[in-house]
Amino acid sequence: MKKKQKQPGELALIEQIRRGETARGRGIVLGIGDDCAILRPAVGSEVLVTTDFTLEGRHFRRDLHPAESVGHRCLARGLSDLAAMGAAPLAAFLSLALPREMLATPKGRGWVEGFFGGWRGLGRRYGVPLAGGDTAESPNGLVLADIVLVGTAPAGTALRRSGGRAGDALYCTGRLGGAAAELEGLFARGRMARVTDVEEHPQLFPEPRLRVAEALRRRGLARACLDLSDGLSTDLAHLCAESGVHAEVEEAWLPLHPLTARMGEARALELALHGGEDYELLFSADASVRVPRRIAGVAVTRIGRLTRRRRGEAVVTLVRGDGRREALPAGGWEHFAGSA
Repeated sequence: MKKKQKQPGELALIEQIRRGETARGRGIVLGIGDDCAILRPAVGSEVLVTTDFTLEGRHFRRDLHPAESVGHRCLARGLSDLAAMGAAPLAAFLSLALPREMLATPKGRGWVEGFFGGWRGLGRRYGVPLAGGDTAESPNGLVLADIVLVGTAPAGTALRRSGGRAGDALYCTGRLGGAAAELEGLFARGRMARVTDVEEHPQLFPEPRLRVAEALRRRGLARACLDLSDGLSTDLAHLCAESGVHAEVEEAWLPLHPLTARMGEARALELALHGGEDYELLFSADASVRVPRRIAGVAVTRIGRLTRRRRGEAVVTLVRGDGRREALPAGGWEHFAGSA
């Protein structure tokens, strides 16, 4: 009579994660294995910390997003927050809740391996070691991931949302609307995406603009900066609120992602303005300063300007191609508000 094989538990999962995590950052004194990690930031630097959820059913669907994409996106979201402030990543921490049945089948265990494969692929590219975290059984049968990213920047140099001034030029990196366009395609096909190359998949494998941000901070080009996670209209409103300014966006200047081309002009513009999850950088710069068209190999496009805020005026104005001006409401994602 065969002995019933014991289902892999939390300790086995932790050991699997630990074996796969071979990277050791310069600022990590002690990583996975103890109750706490020990970090040692460089002398003269400030520590920046960000947290982010990745929730099944809200940020991904297991029937549409490959496991590698979910792991990649989980880490990319936090790295993009660090990029928004010009920080260099120091260490990552992951709390992961999985359904019990996921560890009971080869298919489920393969999903977990794929998740960490996607995570490590991005982490190794940017030298971000996994220094600790937690694992638990999910109470609702869904995958839940919570990350903490720790980064550093020379004291007093971190980019902020509040540095914009009236008269600044407004720029963004890359192309807009691609992530939302690819997501629409996933929903339309209704099946798992098959990806052989992570390039040019802005929804499945977004690229955090860490190297661009480091250059902006080091050269002193950006006055205010954030990442485009919730949509240009929403994130630009955040920048305006923190900087106390008004913004004008030129419709004709917006760099649309090629994936929006098949959707018609109106829908392409809607996705570029409100789609979200592009994880590009939006920043303002002194209009008298020359900003390169490419930084760290990434296209940089001027899309508008910041102006003085006037009472009763919309926070953001869209200037149409024919010169018409209209208020641009924040139409991107906002949790608990029912945004699309």
